[in-house]
Amino acid sequence: MSGSIDGLLSTLRLTDTGARTDEDIFTGPSQWMPLGRVFGGQVLAQSVIAATNTVPDDRPIHSMHGYFLRPGDVAHPITFAVDRIHDGRSFSTRRTQAFQNSLPILSLIASFQTRDEGLEHRLEMPGDLPDPETLPSTADVLGHLDHDVARYWSSERAFDVRHVPSPIYLSVDGEPEPRQAVWMKAYGRLPDDLRLHRAALAYASDYSILEPVLRGHGIAWATPGLKVASLDHAMWWHRDARVDDWLLFTMDSPSASGGRGLSMGRIFTRDGLLVASVAQEGMVRVRAEARRSSSPSS
Repeated sequence: MSGSIDGLLSTLRLTDTGARTDEDIFTGPSQWMPLGRVFGGQVLAQSVIAATNTVPDDRPIHSMHGYFLRPGDVAHPITFAVDRIHDGRSFSTRRTQAFQNSLPILSLIASFQTRDEGLEHRLEMPGDLPDPETLPSTADVLGHLDHDVARYWSSERAFDVRHVPSPIYLSVDGEPEPRQAVWMKAYGRLPDDLRLHRAALAYASDYSILEPVLRGHGIAWATPGLKVASLDHAMWWHRDARVDDWLLFTMDSPSASGGRGLSMGRIFTRDGLLVASVAQEGMVRVRAEARRSSSPSS
């Protein structure tokens, strides 16, 4: 799987075009995806990197809020325009717009802060969860299937993702419940640059964040006619962490209505340190017959 992480790192190495008007301009490649659409986590991570490239090294990103405007096309590179909105004594704010064919596909605002001392508390990691080594990998679950998406998810993604209690790729086991967790870790070692790890964490946070919406209704990814698309994504980095060590991502969905579902998540290190919080709303559309068959009374 080392090639998968090499592909991610290559995607995050943006080219500075040297253009300096009122914006900093960068370009980056698109990763191949079996359905031809750019993975949302990729353009999030690249937008974070573009913004990070315009702030001092001692100001890591601590929050970002992004809107997905159009699907990206993996056949084309992406241009990132960064607006240096504000630089204060402790905080910097940046706006990144991602473009393809002169049309915006993502708009993101990020905030950066110098490292500082202050009040300190955190929620505890849920206990009594199985260790990642005891759980099946995506390759174990999907590796036998002759399907482009199954092959990509099982052997070409940059992260090993292991579900608690079980994956929902093909079916949903147990009672419908709008919550789940995944252990995740990058395949291969990343450089020691913690700014890169924060961007890669944004990338990985988009893998499974909407799955509690589906699990809550007993709907698997393989459900015929299912359409899911990320609408917006927010993330807060609380502490440093390496994405090439196991991280636990706990998620729940407080609401689904109007063809949209909201999920919220928290990311912990293996020893229980809360390192990030995530929220995403997505479009979730399911055929009427699938909704009926997944209802508790059916």
